[in-house]
Amino acid sequence: MIIRMSAIRKLAAEAADNGLLAPELAAGIARAKSAKTQGIRSGNWLSLRQAQALLSAPDAMTTKGLRDRAIIAVFLGCGLRRSEVAALNFGHVQQRDGRWCIIDLVGKHGRVRTAPMPNWVKVAVDAWTSAAEVGEGRVFRPVNRADRATGEVLSEKVVWQLIKPYAEVAGVPGIAPHDLRRTCAKLCRAGGGELEQIQLLLGHASIQTTERYLGTKQDLVHAPNDSIKLRVVA
Repeated sequence: MIIRMSAIRKLAAEAADNGLLAPELAAGIARAKSAKTQGIRSGNWLSLRQAQALLSAPDAMTTKGLRDRAIIAVFLGCGLRRSEVAALNFGHVQQRDGRWCIIDLVGKHGRVRTAPMPNWVKVAVDAWTSAAEVGEGRVFRPVNRADRATGEVLSEKVVWQLIKPYAEVAGVPGIAPHDLRRTCAKLCRAGGGELEQIQLLLGHASIQTTERYLGTKQDLVHAPNDSIKLRVVA
């Protein structure tokens, strides 16, 4: 049986209140830190076939379907976090080294990175922005019941919730947005992407250390996510 540190702290406080434990001892227990969890972090990863099924699940004949397909494409192809997808704006999408990229992306703990954008992701994003008739501000917007883009900001909650029905259609229920980020990394690696380049793509905390030790510089011409062989059907 595993006893959480929070339960021990609560028990110690109650014991002190009832005179069963010295107050200074209870205070010491309250200051004790929880043990760090060891082992491999759990998560879900999609195969290439499952990822393709998920990407193809939205109805591309509707504006909402085009938006949702573009969001899924950005998750799978660029490895963005949910907060980064919600905050993505047109100023981020620029050309660098002769290819489309998401530049100056502010991620976790304020780290800034550039994520190469595969052609199929750009096709999906362009199909959505063309149908929605948007070209500035946030890339992804709410879509009303009349299937028209409305408002300026799509919340992280909506980004989270929209994945669920498509995951069920694709036969991969229970998939969350962060699982798509993990899938991006897995597919990059399976396609021969270098580990250091994948770390740069995802903006992991160890990138700066990796660059210092290995002298790795991000390769925007031969980007690791170009090897993800998904497609957006027109």
